[in-house]
Amino acid sequence: MYSWISKKMNAAYKEKSPVNIRLGGNIHHWPTLKTVLMVEKTLKEADGPISMEGLKRNLRNKVMDQTLRLILAYLEDKGSVMIGPKGISWIENNDSRFIDFIERSKVIEI
Repeated sequence: MYSWISKKMNAAYKEKSPVNIRLGGNIHHWPTLKTVLMVEKTLKEADGPISMEGLKRNLRNKVMDQTLRLILAYLEDKGSVMIGPKGISWIENNDSRFIDFIERSKVIEI
């Protein structure tokens, strides 16, 4: 889904057209960088998994549900968050020792 959205966004940028597309009949307004960073910060500061409603309550500004879902889809695709039955959790780890461990580890295919 993300690659399809990315292609549409790039095409709209090249054509200098408004950046909103139809997904499943609903129009998604693209979030600003400020909104994405606000959501990331709120998720990083959460103590544990947080529900969608809890996330909305903890954000500094109101965010449309469609926009928030688009941000969460982007963050999940990027590997920064995990959306599970208990809520949304921040899982990104930028520790250099962890990254070195992942790079050195062997992949076992089943």
